[in-house]
Amino acid sequence: MNDDLLVIRKSLAAVCGDTRDGVEADVGPGAGIVPAFVVAPESTDEAAAVMRVAAEHELAVVVRGGGSRLGWGAPPTRCDLLIDLSRMTAVVEHSAGDLVARIQAGARMGDVAAVLARDGQEIALDVPAEATIGGVVATGLAGPRRLRYGTPRDLLIGITIVRADGTVARAGGKVVKNVAGYDLGKLLAGSAGTLALITEATFRLHPLPAAKAYVTAEYVATGVACDAVAAAANSPLVASAVELSRPEPGGPIRIGVLIEGSADGVAARAMRMAGLLGPADTSPAPPSWWRGAPAAEGGTLVRVSFWVSALPAVLDAIDAAARDTGVSPAVDGSAGAGVLYLQLDGDMSFKGSAIAGFVLALRSALADERGGVVVLAAPAPVREAVASGGGMAGSVPSLALMRAVKDQFDPGHRLAPGRFPDVM
Repeated sequence: MNDDLLVIRKSLAAVCGDTRDGVEADVGPGAGIVPAFVVAPESTDEAAAVMRVAAEHELAVVVRGGGSRLGWGAPPTRCDLLIDLSRMTAVVEHSAGDLVARIQAGARMGDVAAVLARDGQEIALDVPAEATIGGVVATGLAGPRRLRYGTPRDLLIGITIVRADGTVARAGGKVVKNVAGYDLGKLLAGSAGTLALITEATFRLHPLPAAKAYVTAEYVATGVACDAVAAAANSPLVASAVELSRPEPGGPIRIGVLIEGSADGVAARAMRMAGLLGPADTSPAPPSWWRGAPAAEGGTLVRVSFWVSALPAVLDAIDAAARDTGVSPAVDGSAGAGVLYLQLDGDMSFKGSAIAGFVLALRSALADERGGVVVLAAPAPVREAVASGGGMAGSVPSLALMRAVKDQFDPGHRLAPGRFPDVM
């Protein structure tokens, strides 16, 4: 280690007791970079001190929560300092009477759920238990119940961040109706670590439902399946989720509807929903294909967002692109909320260009429908091949505004360099 690095390491160790040298596994597979240093602060003040050191020495910074989705989006091109939030795991405050909780960013959703469940409450985001609070906000991760409860940005009522220069900023408050300050929470949601370090988040909570029922049906005809999705999503029976699963292009389409509430109410509403969908099954447990939040591991993962009325056109476009390119995507997701995920696997030495061709063909086909086609995760050959068609995110109408915001929050472009503008 040269003298300059020794000076930086001492400076970091002086403000954060958990400081070490980095290894390749810290940033994750596929990134091809090794951070010089890894720090694990345990408070906002400690994180701010770390960020001030990083600013003083112009270090490129990448933040890691659980790490399961660190490979989403374009990989960072440089990482001098990785900030690990695994020591920031406290539920700082839980105001059960106000249905509000303030939580450190490194807390895992499963652990938080266990704490809140003692008072019969939850953060209504059905995401993996190992996902962290900060990671969920930074990636905008949401599961099937986004139809009823929304995404992280909809449930977030307060946030604490550390800016690139080490300045601590807070927005929102501890009560649902608090509107003080600029809405940093909505700005940071989905920013993938490119704007600031999230250290705490305050969420609006919901009571745990007393009962659940899953109503499922299978359709051969695409049009009939799409009609079922629209009917379920718009029904006064108030579905919490309307999910779609189709393992292969042109195959049967499975539709699942989640009903939540009181035991008697759920039973009656589920029966009526089954009648609405036609021949359907009802169960208190989810079907085997009900995936929840999109998986993070392996292959290429593509998100398609659209108006629900455009679902038939979206499925037709997926089929056409699959026929033209020879790939076979598995499709599932929150069709009732206008979001589908496509999982594309295969030997990259042969199928990398075909998968990229599929993505570009789908973007072209859905341009008139204003559908968004974003590559969330992909091996390097696919990332390189889609670069000519707008990269991971495709065409971004608000790109100029996004760049202006980036310049304001991170003028040195030291936070997750290389990810912007290819963020989720």
